[in-house]
Amino acid sequence: MTTTYDAYQAGATDDGTAEGKVFNLAGQDWDDVVAGAKDAADDERLVINMGPQHPSTHGVLRLILTLDGESVDEVRVGIGYLHTGIEKNMEFRTWTQGTTFCTRMDYLAPLFNETAYCLAVEKLLGVTDRIPERANVIRVMMMELNRISSHLVAIATFGLELGATTVMLNGFVEREYTLDLFEEICGLRMNMAYIRPGGVAQDVGPAAIAKLRAYLERMPERFRTLRKLLDANPVYLARTKDVAYLDLTGCMALGVTGPMLRSAGLPWDLRKTQPYCGYETYDFQVHTQESADVYGRYLVRMAEMEESLKIVEQCVERLTKGSAKDGPVMIEDKKIGWPAQLAIGTDGMGNSPAHIGHIMGESMEALIHHFKLVTEGFRVPAGQVYAAVESPRGELGAHVVSDGGTRPYRVHFREPSFVNLQATAAMCEGGYVADVIAAVASIDPVMGGVDR
Repeated sequence: MTTTYDAYQAGATDDGTAEGKVFNLAGQDWDDVVAGAKDAADDERLVINMGPQHPSTHGVLRLILTLDGESVDEVRVGIGYLHTGIEKNMEFRTWTQGTTFCTRMDYLAPLFNETAYCLAVEKLLGVTDRIPERANVIRVMMMELNRISSHLVAIATFGLELGATTVMLNGFVEREYTLDLFEEICGLRMNMAYIRPGGVAQDVGPAAIAKLRAYLERMPERFRTLRKLLDANPVYLARTKDVAYLDLTGCMALGVTGPMLRSAGLPWDLRKTQPYCGYETYDFQVHTQESADVYGRYLVRMAEMEESLKIVEQCVERLTKGSAKDGPVMIEDKKIGWPAQLAIGTDGMGNSPAHIGHIMGESMEALIHHFKLVTEGFRVPAGQVYAAVESPRGELGAHVVSDGGTRPYRVHFREPSFVNLQATAAMCEGGYVADVIAAVASIDPVMGGVDR
């Protein structure tokens, strides 16, 4: 790791220049960090590295902690250890191929990455109102299932970090059932590239509907089991109540969104405040807490999973009985929409002969256009837009710029894990070193999104 990150600044003058001692966090810098901490301290303090390889940092996150006994005097955050260049790579792929890259940012919430990007592309194309209703219902359903799977990982790993292995086992078992649904619908369990500009890759079949109904019957009781393990557990309460406090003023100053913001009392949820994909037509509640601590963030996530089940149930009803029962799942414009009626061969490896015959049986012009659409891609009018969705971690936005070509000129994501990590020092300094683990877990960062 050679990239240098300006990670801590003692203060700043009005013109923005540094005032006091400045620490730069980079690879192979440990001797400089320790020497700087010793120079800054009048008394003897302990400087330790937490990460970047640490099971409680949710990925390769580096925290440099300055300790006075068991108390945390300073926290400095170092990122950049998982840089993938996803945003830059998207500039060298067609608009549709971009979903294959951005889905891998926040790898626990891939469908939200895809949706934010596709909504931005559709806004540039001016086709937002032409997306088929069935496609939007499927998008909402898949995102809410993804919200459940992501929150289950957050709660399960948090339990493990505090020593509650039963919570971890229960959480991951239920997540497996959710990933099985993804596999049935998309063909993949993670990083699906399922949501594409114009709609979704393929329709939801009868077998998936049957599995969805069984899932909806199973999960309420499983959520109650998780609550029995944690809601009133005295050990859990001692480790989470009044720990890592961050009030509404702090959240607003740092740009914090998602469950962290709602645990401070503000019911800000883009599904309600700036609805997309038809969320305004669904019946669900935005849950908040007033405690602004780790326990409040846990309660918000549990309540959100229960609300997500309600939304999924409404989606299944619309897909089977409502106005979205029949219809396409990809925009009708053949100059934009990729094939979305795929059929797999009996070997499970390629297209079925019937699907190949359908493509080859069309006119020569249609076949040529199909080839150009897949290899060259469609053109997007020049301009720039911003589109945001409410991911499990907060506001996930895509700023997409087009120069009129078949590839993005620039794609930049407003990633909630990256923004929310700013709150680490505010929540941890002055507390105990053991509470740092609880604080980071309550942020629920995913480093693939931070270091995109």
